[in-house]
Amino acid sequence: MKKNYIYNLILSISNILFPILSFPYASRILGPAGIGKAQFTLTLAQYFGLFAAFGIPVYGIQEIAKQRHSKSSLSKTFSELIYINIISSILVSLLYILFISNNNFFFKDYSLYIYSAIIVFLGFTSIDWAYSGLEEFKNITIRSVFIKSLSLIFLYLFVKKPGDYLIFFFISIFSLLGNNFISILIFTKKIDFVYKDLDLKKHLRPLVFIFASTIAASMYTYLDTILLGFLANEKSVGFYTAALKLTKIAIPFITAAGTVLIPQFAIETKANNKESVQNLLNNSWHYIVFFSIPICIGLLIYSNEFILLLSGIAFKEASITMKLLSPLPFIIGLGYFFGFQILIPSGKNKEMFYSVLVGMFISLILNFFLVPFLKENGTALTSLITEILVTSLYFYFVKLHYSYSYNWMLIIKSIIACIGFLPISILIKMLHLNLLTSLITSFLLCCISYISIQLLIFKDKFIKEYIEIIKRRFIKL
Repeated sequence: MKKNYIYNLILSISNILFPILSFPYASRILGPAGIGKAQFTLTLAQYFGLFAAFGIPVYGIQEIAKQRHSKSSLSKTFSELIYINIISSILVSLLYILFISNNNFFFKDYSLYIYSAIIVFLGFTSIDWAYSGLEEFKNITIRSVFIKSLSLIFLYLFVKKPGDYLIFFFISIFSLLGNNFISILIFTKKIDFVYKDLDLKKHLRPLVFIFASTIAASMYTYLDTILLGFLANEKSVGFYTAALKLTKIAIPFITAAGTVLIPQFAIETKANNKESVQNLLNNSWHYIVFFSIPICIGLLIYSNEFILLLSGIAFKEASITMKLLSPLPFIIGLGYFFGFQILIPSGKNKEMFYSVLVGMFISLILNFFLVPFLKENGTALTSLITEILVTSLYFYFVKLHYSYSYNWMLIIKSIIACIGFLPISILIKMLHLNLLTSLITSFLLCCISYISIQLLIFKDKFIKEYIEIIKRRFIKL
């Protein structure tokens, strides 16, 4: 499990690093309007792609995990799920083309929307859920880092002027779909495709609940950008995208431990090993709280600096949006914990659906009410309120069905441990350093301050365990 965590951590770090290397360059070249145009088109296609996925990326992990020890059962389950995915991808692709072909809003950049149909049609090629179910995070990480590196090179080589948003668009598609084909080629060596005696029907009921939950949740994850494009303009989409990318950039890192634990949690829950389940939850809870709190506070305090450094002066209006979105890493981290680590592996798909359904309606109402007046800031407020509501509902249903315990004091301790962030920020500003030096220095000092308080005052076991691991490694050397 430790190796899987390390590989998933590397993947999460790459998901943080590559946007930091790519988005500042792209935003400065393309500007808010160019970024907004490309992002709106991609988001619309990805939204339809969620329909095509039909809940399989979530459901598939636990099903593959259950059949991992038998090649015949694994082959049969994978074949059933991939056939369902192919059918749904074809049907949703047709719906997508009909949608954009019968709406005047899309005629201005019609060819761009047609090109993006490839994201929907080839959605079934994304089979990372199968690798996750087998806990082969090494394969996922290597492929992802390779494709991201190629995408970054293409971006620097070919995107040179504001009119190159179409090239940026195709590079973005490549980064989304590139490793899917490699994944399938490798996975065909692990299983034998089954064509006879398939039971697709048995998967439909759980898939429908997960699918409904995913689509409802997407109303406040993807649809916020789409509604902003409809109700405001491409420039607002550009500002919101800049703030949202920077705010959510650390979320894969925060949820890294949980992703690794999902197969184990499903197995231990099925075996009714309550003590093992509680231990898994304790570790994940500690990890999420320990990292998400300082990230949120750092994003709030340094929002202006992050926007100026990573997006440029043209995006300075997005700093307010980023402040509004800064609590999201903590809220989404807890939502992932209660929803995807507890409710779904435990088969509580109805509860997930009810939670996100409420979130969907609240998101739609708030977007239509706030966006015409507040534009990107209205969308940010809507996202924040909706995520808080949905996470609260997840927690309610977990408490209703289970008696797991959570160390709530960790949240208070983490907030107190961030007490040095503000004086460090004021001190660094007084030194009048350049923007990059200022942020790097602030980051290092904030890390030292946070870890020191957690270790020396609160005696945090998380840090102590890592210190012991490092000590053992040095002793061996």
